[in-house]
Amino acid sequence: MFNLSGKIAVVTGASQGIGEVVAEKLSEAGAHVVCIARSKN
Repeated sequence: MFNLSGKIAVVTGASQGIGEVVAEKLSEAGAHVVCIARSKN
């Protein structure tokens, strides 16, 4: 995967589905992730 250390990612729809997986993968790659969602999961 990519090295995203020191980067900031904003993920919308991060409470479920594709958005949740994308947020997890970005975090695993080292990014600081800001998650935006309308539901709590």
